[in-house]
Amino acid sequence: MPESMDLRFRGTNHGVTAQQVIGDIITGGKTEHHYNFAGYSGFGGGQVSGEIPEQALERLAGDFVEEGTPFAELLDRLREERVIVLTGDPFTGRRTAALMLLHRLGATPVRALDREVTPGELSQRLTSGDGAVGHVLCDLDISREQPLREAHLLALRDRMRELKAYLVITVGHSPYVEDTVELAAWLPPEPAAVLASLLPKRTDEARARRLLALPAVAEFLSHERQIREVVHYVAVLAEADEARIKQYSLVALEQQVQEWFEEAETPVQLREKAFLIALAAFDKGPYALTAELSDVLYAALRSTGDEKYQKPIPVFGTHIGKRLQNARAKRYDDREMTEWGPVTQVKAAFHDERVAPVVLREVWTGHPAARPALIKWLDGLSVDGRPFVRTRAAATVAVLAYTDLPSTMALIVERWAGAKESRRQLTAVSALALAHRIGAPNIPRIVDTWSTATQDPKRCWVAVRALGLIGPERPTEALSALLVQARHQHDKQLKQPHTGVGDRQVAAELPQSVALLLSSAADPALSALLTAVDGHPSSRVLALDGFLTACERPDPAACPPLLCQAAHSPLAAERIARLLGVALNDRTANERAENVLRSWIRAADSDPATEGALSALLPATIADPRDAARLSHLLDTVQGVDGRPRPAVAERMRTALARPHAHA
Repeated sequence: MPESMDLRFRGTNHGVTAQQVIGDIITGGKTEHHYNFAGYSGFGGGQVSGEIPEQALERLAGDFVEEGTPFAELLDRLREERVIVLTGDPFTGRRTAALMLLHRLGATPVRALDREVTPGELSQRLTSGDGAVGHVLCDLDISREQPLREAHLLALRDRMRELKAYLVITVGHSPYVEDTVELAAWLPPEPAAVLASLLPKRTDEARARRLLALPAVAEFLSHERQIREVVHYVAVLAEADEARIKQYSLVALEQQVQEWFEEAETPVQLREKAFLIALAAFDKGPYALTAELSDVLYAALRSTGDEKYQKPIPVFGTHIGKRLQNARAKRYDDREMTEWGPVTQVKAAFHDERVAPVVLREVWTGHPAARPALIKWLDGLSVDGRPFVRTRAAATVAVLAYTDLPSTMALIVERWAGAKESRRQLTAVSALALAHRIGAPNIPRIVDTWSTATQDPKRCWVAVRALGLIGPERPTEALSALLVQARHQHDKQLKQPHTGVGDRQVAAELPQSVALLLSSAADPALSALLTAVDGHPSSRVLALDGFLTACERPDPAACPPLLCQAAHSPLAAERIARLLGVALNDRTANERAENVLRSWIRAADSDPATEGALSALLPATIADPRDAARLSHLLDTVQGVDGRPRPAVAERMRTALARPHAHA
């Protein structure tokens, strides 16, 4: 599981789980509350041009929080220069700040100007006839064709001095402002300061202190917050409804995601929406990879409904800083392991780690028209040559399965399970395992059904492999399903000795899944295997094959996993010894079992802990003098690594076995 998604799904530092993020509270909660964030600017967002009522300005002044902002410096600049261009991030209250600057100077009445006016026309639009002393132009419409130049600002200042008036223009971060224009940067107050300032005005001081001390408030403030969200939260806190207070953080997150995908769909905005979806899939992954694959999704989204609509994708687009700012995300350098070793990469991540699953849920269930493009994109990711990409594709499908299991299974997982490409099948395995991990319903039932089927070898192979991954939570049931499939393979082999490729692949995968179960849920799995070796011949073969596969050392430099488990669990040690004894006495498995012991002896020669575990285990494998003789011969003849002389540890173990009652 990708670390970022694992944190998100299994619980953040604040105890938020997948069920909370994309489950009951957000998508199917018993109680849902909706807040209208759109257009919040501190005054009527629909007003285009005209005088702003004095009452509205007074109301804003009562709630305006100056602490921690550059308000005093901006006020001095406006008083001196008559015109300032206020810039800042979206939803940081820059329009409210513009109004408060004029109000604090006493520049009233205040007239709001039409943002559609061009910078060159603005000075001509300002006349003495309107009687206004303060003017505000929010979000001036500037572009490559109509940039804001220093000459425009000088003309406006002359005009304001002539009218004895003041003007504040607000703009976002734009490349179409001439370098010589001295911008006035707006930084909002800290959310905690806004809460501490406004809440006592809505309720009494004692109640406000109690509310601000709630854990839900600390959780709310732990995430990056826009001023409009904080202001709405003040109203929620004042109601003192603890259920709403607790839910608000997630409700605000849901509202933000909905806004992202409800905006008008110009090519530029569609490209940024594709980036949001890709960032949700590759959160905390390399930025360059996310941007690359987001353009692949963008191409698929553009062609939705009309495959001929394929205009070239711009090679150079939005700057990384602005793109991440719009997505409420950050970039940072981090070390990452690759096939070629650790490397440092520029990564991108949402500020709020709960955002990614909500974005995916919103796109999948809230905008079904995007499904064909999203599926096409995921199909491509599932066979990508980079393991990281395939893993994230699987994690994305897991979220979709949690949200809408029937559609996700029918449209994606079942197709991948039956695909010709092995990479796509492996991605289906990962998707099923991760979906189960985050709580998607009915995954064990699906896997059990597929694993015991005989009609579709490809789907059966996917399920058998998935059983080893989801089995540790239910080892007995998983092993039972694997034994059923082993019996199917045995019976089929009797009827038709030359089975197809698919059946041979399933048969080869069965012991691998048993070994995986043993490595993660040893005690119950070992107990079930001991029962299986006395059952049907197919069960015995699978039990011994899976056990010996688990005994083999995947890492020559590490302690053999099952031997380590034997060292820490007397019950596991007893069962491992019994199974090893059965394997040593089995005509078809004894040679492989002896090779396992030789490997363990070589490992013990360089690791005292492994030597201790093996010394305790070996006597327990002996049931009669014949076993003792076989084991003594093996210790006498074992060679060291790469044909070197007999390891010294073998002699020490041989001496220990020769003591009276050593194997009693």
